[in-house]
Formats: sequence, C-alpha cells, structure tokens
Amino acid sequence: MPVDTAALDALATPIAWCDGAGRVQGGNLAFARWLGVGPRRLPGLPLAAFEVEDQRLARVLAEPPAGDQIRLRRLPFGFPGTDTRLYADALLSRREDGGWWLEAHPVDEFPGDDPATVLPSALSAALKGLAHELRNPLAGLKGAAQLLSRRVDDDEARELTGLIESEVARLTELIDRLLSPAPAKAHEPLNIHGVLERVLRLAESDAGWAVKLIRDYDPSLPELPGDADRLTQCVWNLVRNAIQAGAANVSLRTRVERGVRIGDIAHARALRLEIADDGRGVPESLAEQLFLPLVSGRAEGTGLGLALAQQVAREHRGSLSYRSRPGHTVFTLLLPYAAAMPHAHDVEDDAKERHDEA
Repeated sequence: MPVDTAALDALATPIAWCDGAGRVQGGNLAFARWLGVGPRRLPGLPLAAFEVEDQRLARVLAEPPAGDQIRLRRLPFGFPGTDTRLYADALLSRREDGGWWLEAHPVDEFPGDDPATVLPSALSAALKGLAHELRNPLAGLKGAAQLLSRRVDDDEARELTGLIESEVARLTELIDRLLSPAPAKAHEPLNIHGVLERVLRLAESDAGWAVKLIRDYDPSLPELPGDADRLTQCVWNLVRNAIQAGAANVSLRTRVERGVRIGDIAHARALRLEIADDGRGVPESLAEQLFLPLVSGRAEGTGLGLALAQQVAREHRGSLSYRSRPGHTVFTLLLPYAAAMPHAHDVEDDAKERHDEA
C-alpha cells in the first residue's frame, strides 16, 4: 500500500516508516525537522541508526516480540553523525507489507516529567502552506454565505446560511490554532445539549433523510465547564463516523454518572454522553489501535477523527471509550463536572430534605 506522504506531512507527530529489514523508506516533515535534517536524507538509513547509545530499538527490529505494536520508553534519538540527542517515547506499529511505522512522541530530557503530559497532539500544528490553501476557500465560503443570506426570505434557509458561517468561523479559528499554537482557551460553563444540537444540525445537512437522528437527553443536566467548539468537533467526528459506517439510526444520550473513575482520578459526578448507531461496527482488526493516528477502517479515511476526539476528551479531563458489534456500536464520552457543581436532582433533593426537617 503506497504511503500517503501528504497526510503524514500535515501531522505534528514525528513519524517514519521502514521495510521489514529495518531500512528507512521515508519520514514526514515533523520527523525530519525534529532531527534537524531535510527529509531527503532519511531514506536508505537503518532505522536503528537513529538510536543514540542504546540498543533497544535495534534488538526489537532484529527479533520482534509477538504483537503488532511495541512501546519503548525514553529512547535517545539523533541523526547519525551529529551530536544531537533527543528523547522520545517510541511506538512501533506493524505495517501490512511487513515493515514498521515509528511514532516518536518527544519527552523532556530529564526524568521526572510525566511523559503522558507532554505527548504532542497529532493535530496540534500544520504546514503554513496547507493552512494558506485552506484559508482561501474558507474566505470564499464565508462571503458566499453572507451574500446568500441577504437573498433568502425563509427562516430555514437563513438558519442554514447561519450554520455555514458559524462552521467557517470555527474552521478558521482551528487553522489559526494549528499555525500559532497558544495556551488552551479557558473552559467556560456551557449547555452540552446546545453543542449536541449544533452537531445534529450538521448531521442533518450532511446525511439528509438517510439517517434517523434520535435525541435522548436528560434535561436536568447542569452546565458543564468546557470549550464548545472543541466539543462540537469531537462529537461531530463520532457522529460522522457512524454515518459513514452505514448507520440508519444514530442516537445521542446524555445522563449523569455518579462515583466514576476517569484514569486514576475519582469524580463524584460526570456527564455520560453515548453516541450509539446501528452501522457496520468496528472491525476486529482495528480494535486495539482504533484511536491511533492514521488508523482507519475506510480506504479513503485519514484515520485522524478518532485521535482528535480522544484528544478533546483528555483536554476536558475526560475519557473516550467504545464497545462494538455489527449493528450496535456505542462510543462513550465521560466528562467530569466541577466538584462544586451540583446536579439539578441533588438541588431538588436537598431542598426537600430541608423542608422535611423544618
């Protein structure tokens, strides 16, 4: 299978690929820049030659253990013949042709930093040229939507043109973030159902009447601290995947989860958002690597949507998981509430208790 170098070059994660003998066939721009060389200097070199004063990578390539994925912590990297020393957590993934993918997630030189907190986002930056090419059509779409909104005279058409304008604005902001990474925007209280309605409006515009969209909301949910644009992108990726998997029905269900543990942290309350569909399901071959960048069950897929969705979940101190079988797939997004933010049912219960005591 030919390597899609254009898609790989748009990633901020350093990635290289080699043949079954461990000989480098290429690397994306992020990998070359990380090592401080041009991409043309990579092909033909042994992948193990990029490992400085260590033999773990060489041993793994010589005698691969069982399994399609191998993780190596804090490997020292450098371009052969230079004094460069860079540290990264490496993930080796088996390619269909018997070769390997190498993802290098840079970490700080000094131990003590938690590598999980410094893993770069697979979508945290993009090439300036690519961003420029995206900005031009987005500006054209915005202008066309504004002109169209002045010519329509019914509410539904105005709503659709407004949707186009808001999505163009969101994509433009995303491009700005990719070009000039800045500290994450402070989370503000938001109505999760407002986010879901925006996603469903996008789904209706995308799929039309081909998919039945089902709302199963708990109307008493309190506001959630978060970034509405990022959560919209996260949920839209999940809903769009369901549509592309041939689902006839997609359901969005919101509930409160009590006494939930997310990672190593226990939370009194969390939002439980389930996106369920009756599509083809997740192929078993992708089950253990579904959230990795470049992993897709569709030939035309980029494999970036779920990686981004998981990233957004982590930005909100939450988690994203799934269960799947043909005809029934459920992605579950858990997002913790602030400790001081009561659920509406609890407010009612407390009021009742005070009344009974009186």
